[in-house]
Amino acid sequence: MSSNAPRTDAAPDPVAADLIGSGVEGGLVDQVQAWWQRVRSGDMGALPAIGGLVVLALLFSILSPYFLTERNFANLLNQGASLVILGMALVFVLLLGEIDLSAGVTGGVGMALFVVLASQFNIPWPLALLIGFGFGFATGALIGFFVARVGIPSFVVTLGLFLGFQGLALVIIGPGGLYRLEVPELIALQNGNLPVWAGWTMLAVMLLISAGTSFWDRSRRTRAGVPNRAISLVWIKLGVIAVLGGGFVFVLNQNRGQSAANVVAGVPIIVPVVLLILWVGTFVLDRTKFGRYIYAIGGNAEAARRSGVKVRWIKWWAFVICSALAVMSALLSVARVGSVDATVGRDIVLSGVAAAVVGGVSLFGGRGRLVHAAIGAMVIAVITNGLGLLNLPAGINLLVTGAVLILAASVDAVSRLRSGGGVRT
Repeated sequence: MSSNAPRTDAAPDPVAADLIGSGVEGGLVDQVQAWWQRVRSGDMGALPAIGGLVVLALLFSILSPYFLTERNFANLLNQGASLVILGMALVFVLLLGEIDLSAGVTGGVGMALFVVLASQFNIPWPLALLIGFGFGFATGALIGFFVARVGIPSFVVTLGLFLGFQGLALVIIGPGGLYRLEVPELIALQNGNLPVWAGWTMLAVMLLISAGTSFWDRSRRTRAGVPNRAISLVWIKLGVIAVLGGGFVFVLNQNRGQSAANVVAGVPIIVPVVLLILWVGTFVLDRTKFGRYIYAIGGNAEAARRSGVKVRWIKWWAFVICSALAVMSALLSVARVGSVDATVGRDIVLSGVAAAVVGGVSLFGGRGRLVHAAIGAMVIAVITNGLGLLNLPAGINLLVTGAVLILAASVDAVSRLRSGGGVRT
């Protein structure tokens, strides 16, 4: 018998029994100790990415006097928005142990369809945009068919589409073609700001939603007879959101204009858009059967299948969601630059994978959350933004980003070994 086999003759822990009997998982100290044990066993989550984000912010604030200004803070959020969305899109397939190399160009072709239909064929822009998203939906369904039904590895399928869709974008727009985005409502997504009062309203809504979700979870666990965590953790989480969110809104509500006469203030419109997508996606993954099935398939697809999970359908829908969110990412990218050409989305997909991995999403499947990809995307955005302020060559940016990705993948592999999720060969 293996020396690390679980013991079956051990006496029950009276403390654990008391906690279960009381319907509480443990106090704040117990929860901190449990978290620390998970970290020591290799389940670090987004902790390395958060540490890296703090270190990079401190470093660039020392090296550049412009990094911590209100104007650059807002610019950083706009710069990172499209990468955040794409990183979150890829989480849905990475959790399955799959990958989608075509996500970026799928969004690019969706935007090409949208702008050509609206500009050349005078189709109303909401309908043209819906067709662009429909292309993303159809592409995800196609990938899901080949991966889940035919059994072709996702790497091969999406690599083929990555190459083919670049040609399709050229056919739709034409070599060297360029179309300006003429829809003020879409341009405002990346270039407009909320009124000052709306930023504080957004924070209040976030607190209400977070509190409602937390207490709803607690009531569900109580009805199911499952122990709850200490109520103090809920209040601590709400306090952290209030303090950090309040500082966030206060800074962005300052005037970022060139002069007192040119007032530019308020939270960028893109912030609540990204937060809404993050909340909906997190709700789906954390609180629905579909989300639990995704984690189960990523952990052990065969065991999930034997348990009655429709693995093919879950994979199919995961690729559909990924491709649809990829079109949203491309829309934010186009809204920022104000134009569409045949190269939209061609270079961002690898950065999207990097964002998810840097944030703590496992390439082996079964571990990670959407917020991890968002944090990883902001790490990459900070690197790009900070190096740009220092006027360093683009090659340095690629070198640093690549090194961070390798480091994050190494942390993931080591953490799996420490937690027993992988075998060294």
